[in-house]
Amino acid sequence: MKFQKITLSIVLLFFFGFINAQDELMNELDSNKPQKKEIASAAFKGLQVANMQSTKLPSKGEFYFLVSHRFGDITDGLNNFFGLDVAYTKLGGIYGATDWLSLGFSRHTFQKNYEFAVKYKMANQEIDGFPVTIVGYNTMDIRSDLKTDLYPDLKFNDRLAYSSQLIVSRKVNNSVSVILNPILVHKNLYDELTEQKNTYLLGTGARFKISKRLSINLDYAARLNLPKAYDYTYHNPMTLGLDIETGGHVFQLVLSNSQTMNDVSYYTTASGINQGKDIFFGFNMYRVF
Repeated sequence: MKFQKITLSIVLLFFFGFINAQDELMNELDSNKPQKKEIASAAFKGLQVANMQSTKLPSKGEFYFLVSHRFGDITDGLNNFFGLDVAYTKLGGIYGATDWLSLGFSRHTFQKNYEFAVKYKMANQEIDGFPVTIVGYNTMDIRSDLKTDLYPDLKFNDRLAYSSQLIVSRKVNNSVSVILNPILVHKNLYDELTEQKNTYLLGTGARFKISKRLSINLDYAARLNLPKAYDYTYHNPMTLGLDIETGGHVFQLVLSNSQTMNDVSYYTTASGINQGKDIFFGFNMYRVF
């Protein structure tokens, strides 16, 4: 009987010891499992910094309706009613095909351009992980104002122009985000005196949050190559913006040295600010559906 009690005690000790060891082993295995990385969110609230694209994309299934205006030179005063008489308009839509891919289409007053765009995310900034968000952006323009009466040898391919961008952003903290953007613009038809077939630029930008619903944004692009007969007709594009979050949309007020809004023209035909002239006021409005 005594032997049986000892045997039973040993069995019970072994059983509970096994259970405890198993629990410790499972806890250790759980602790060694790779933890899901936390994504840094809301580096930029708008799809654009000001004129330049940001690294924000629509979520899957979202549709953004876009209305943008760039008024004329505000320094002309009442002569053109502070730019209101000569406004350019951009109307378009952007659809989130997936969480990492969006497709866009817009029509511009300038040169009656039709712009197709694709934006795709390649990497996310992670908290205590990958340091930046990387997004690709490509556009194709079709210039519809060209007439065969003026250009008898005009081909459809001559109407086309493209831009390719690799947008890299970092959310530094809850108030500051920065962006770096190498850009290539290609034109099939161009003025050899003031333009060129391929233009290379390096864009930069930043967002400074000043309140829960307001931020000041800035973007600038430096051209890395210039036409051989460069005559200072065009300058590096720069835009200052104010983001206003109002419920279902982000409203952006901008001041720019370029009146055009399609990427091909914005990056290659900015008039610059000359003797206090050529300052263009406007806005971007996105409505989410």
